[in-house]
Amino acid sequence: MLSSFALAVAGVVATWGLAGAAVVARALTAPAGAVAAVFGSLIVVLVGFPFLALLILFVVASVLATRYQLGEKRRRSVQEGSSGERGVSNVVAHIVVPTALAVAAVGLSPHLEFGALAVLYTSALAFGASDTFASEFGVLAGHARSILTFRPVEPGTNGGVSAVGQAFAFAGAVTTALVAVGVFAAFAMPVVRPAEFVATAVVAGFAGCQVDSVLGETFENRGVLTKGTTNLLAMIASVAIATAIWVAVGGTI
Repeated sequence: MLSSFALAVAGVVATWGLAGAAVVARALTAPAGAVAAVFGSLIVVLVGFPFLALLILFVVASVLATRYQLGEKRRRSVQEGSSGERGVSNVVAHIVVPTALAVAAVGLSPHLEFGALAVLYTSALAFGASDTFASEFGVLAGHARSILTFRPVEPGTNGGVSAVGQAFAFAGAVTTALVAVGVFAAFAMPVVRPAEFVATAVVAGFAGCQVDSVLGETFENRGVLTKGTTNLLAMIASVAIATAIWVAVGGTI
């Protein structure tokens, strides 16, 4: 059996290799790949492979969603980057909170219990998937309405939502929560109270997506926030919502 040190080294090597592959595949810019590798290394060293695996699966799903009908998105000028690649601000916005949770789990007192860490971490990624799916699939719907006034807006407008986008946002949150249950079980770390776990992550992730839209319309459109800070604040909101729900259903932090 490999020692903890050997496992950590293997995790770091795997993280940098995967980040490099993402750069080669033009899913991430080179600086974004480096940022992802550094933060991913912290996660795998601090809390282990299941948390890294969830992060990787989120990135893969995001890349696939981003590349979906990329030609059409480019025609409408609503694609990420120049060819669907994601930059440093996008990576930082989606990885800082999961990394902070990993740090909190081992470096702060009192430590986060595994059940709480797992549900909060999953909720953060559920928001990421919900937001990405809503944007990447919803922008192709051909129509959108303001989340606050319900007036028609151009697809891709900050704060613009559509039935298609909302359906995919919900699907992203649900998929992330269910996959997380399977991943933790596969690594012999099954979550306790899986029904409450899934419900918490789904509600928090989907709700965070709505917060992102509201922040986008009220602040990002006015230049007060950037896309990255909007995403970051919405992910923090998702974790806060998940914390409240988890405590309300009897979970411990």
